Amino acid sequence: MKFKIFTIAVLASTLFLGSCTNDTNEEKSLGAYDNGFFIINEGGFGKANAEISFITNDFVTQQNSLYSAINQGKLLGDTAQDFNANGEFGYIVMNGSNTIQIVNRYSFKSIATIDKDLKNPRYIVFANGKGYVTNWGDGSDATDDYIAVVNLTSNTIESKIPVAEGPEKLIVYNNKLYVAHLGGYGSGNTVSVVDVLTSKVTATISVGDKPASIEENQGVIYVLSSGKASWTGDETAGKLQKINPTTNMVSTTLDFALTSHPGQMDIENNKLYFTQAKNVFVMNTSDTVLPSKALFTTSFSIYGFAVNNNSVYLADAADYSSNGKVVIYDTNGVLKNNSTVGVTPNGFYFNN
Repeated sequence: MKFKIFTIAVLASTLFLGSCTNDTNEEKSLGAYDNGFFIINEGGFGKANAEISFITNDFVTQQNSLYSAINQGKLLGDTAQDFNANGEFGYIVMNGSNTIQIVNRYSFKSIATIDKDLKNPRYIVFANGKGYVTNWGDGSDATDDYIAVVNLTSNTIESKIPVAEGPEKLIVYNNKLYVAHLGGYGSGNTVSVVDVLTSKVTATISVGDKPASIEENQGVIYVLSSGKASWTGDETAGKLQKINPTTNMVSTTLDFALTSHPGQMDIENNKLYFTQAKNVFVMNTSDTVLPSKALFTTSFSIYGFAVNNNSVYLADAADYSSNGKVVIYDTNGVLKNNSTVGVTPNGFYFNN
């Protein structure tokens, strides 16, 4: 399917707003971008060419270079790592720039920039009226990693919670942060539990090497660890593990073959989807064995991954310097759509 691409801010705004004006459900519209999904294009490290793309849920309209188009040519910055939202505001974590760019997620107009007290920031979540951002700190220092606590009123970092090396993806459950320690430039194998009410680490859970994804489903925490790659000279197998958040203990471990290194994971409708190189697998969350056959195989190594509304969203980073692609399948593995986006697409945010 071909998408209509708008690159001029005034034209894009006019068309979107005109569409809203003619919509019989106008009163339900929150803005130009409330009925689609954003693609995070991280750009090239040191190139300051990160951007955001947007595609409507019906796949009819697409806009690339969204941030600069809406904000009079302003650059987003260097290496967009994550995008998450709280209320009407979207927070774009810029790893290379050591900033967080805050926008209105329905108009994409710039609101503020947090540019202090961040060092190698990675991912952001929200709990207890605050934002929480994982930071690797200086890659040569294994002791300076932390979670930055964001004051969402003043848009400043109000405190830092020291944690183990390489905090990466994190989730919120029952007033606790569950933080997967990928290991920064090394190799981690733990999940930290942080009480958001006290800002203290209350438990450390041992998991597989290089925990790359963490999710919660029906009161169970799922951790997918990639294992150490063969090039390290100390290859280890990947693991899929369940954590009981009441006891903070691993209750189930499923081991991958030594040379099988899973990548990313998402859960929808009690189905657990995960990637491995060019493959997407699916299993029930209650299964006690790993699937032996892929749901489908792509022609590219999967760099970004999400499952939403019975569709599987994949990001193809291509050569990591030219424009990549978004490829969308249904949950039966049938190709639905694909489109060219920005440089090095790495993730998605569904603005529904």
